[in-house]
Amino acid sequence: MPELPEVETVLRGLAPHMEGRRIVSARISGKRLRFPWPENFAARLEGARITALTRRAKYMLWRLDNGFSVLSHLGMSGRFTVFPGAGGKVRALGEFYFHDAAGREAGPHDHLILSLDDQTRVIYTDPRRFGFFDLLDTRELSAHPMLRNLGPEPLGPRFTPAHLAGAFHGRRAPVKTALLDQKTAAGLGNIYVCEALFRARISPRRRAASLAPSGGVTKRIERLAEAIREVLREAIAAGGSTLRDHARVNGESGGFQQHFSVYGREGEACDVCARPIRRIVQSGRSTFFCSHCQK
Repeated sequence: MPELPEVETVLRGLAPHMEGRRIVSARISGKRLRFPWPENFAARLEGARITALTRRAKYMLWRLDNGFSVLSHLGMSGRFTVFPGAGGKVRALGEFYFHDAAGREAGPHDHLILSLDDQTRVIYTDPRRFGFFDLLDTRELSAHPMLRNLGPEPLGPRFTPAHLAGAFHGRRAPVKTALLDQKTAAGLGNIYVCEALFRARISPRRRAASLAPSGGVTKRIERLAEAIREVLREAIAAGGSTLRDHARVNGESGGFQQHFSVYGREGEACDVCARPIRRIVQSGRSTFFCSHCQK
């Protein structure tokens, strides 16, 4: 599934076109996604102005001026595409490029079509239908089942070496498993944990508690916290990583996969020591690492 950098990339592409705009009409396919559509979802969107687009972990949040918020998740194959209205100026944002959709009809995998007050159309497409949307009172966002137990954002001010040390203290699970726990850091996923552990030169098999034996900050903890932030920032700048279905809002692919040090490189030579990259399975997920460089 898309991880934090992919979701952030999509969000940044959508925001200039959606924030401040009023939803004139909303159409849904009626096909069930991961969960059923909220009751009267389309009707409750119409007439509302989108005041802000934000992200929490791997979820996007649309704040509306009617007191409600939309919570959405891309699932395995979900993507948004933005089409400016007729006569509208095509705008490039970074590497994003938005195409005119004059005459475009809904495709078989288009499940949400929004028409905004400047004639922009925003279309959500999801062939596998594993994404979802929810609509709830903005005041109750923090209590939503998908959000209430999340830890700090890894790029936010609360994600510090001290937080990481506290999360690892006394924890017997492998460090990779501990990092994938969303209570440790919201939005961290398999790809970027593998990459961050390589940069920090920490074995994914090492027990989390061994990095903070007394609960205090160590040099390893500091290196790991910085490696996590570093790899996420670089991935966002590259537009995310394209694995199977992920694409940006213009349909283009992200490019960070071209810079993987270990992920998906089983048997290839490590860029540092030239020994082969290994793959093991931890908690049902593939882990890629260099057994020589990572201790």
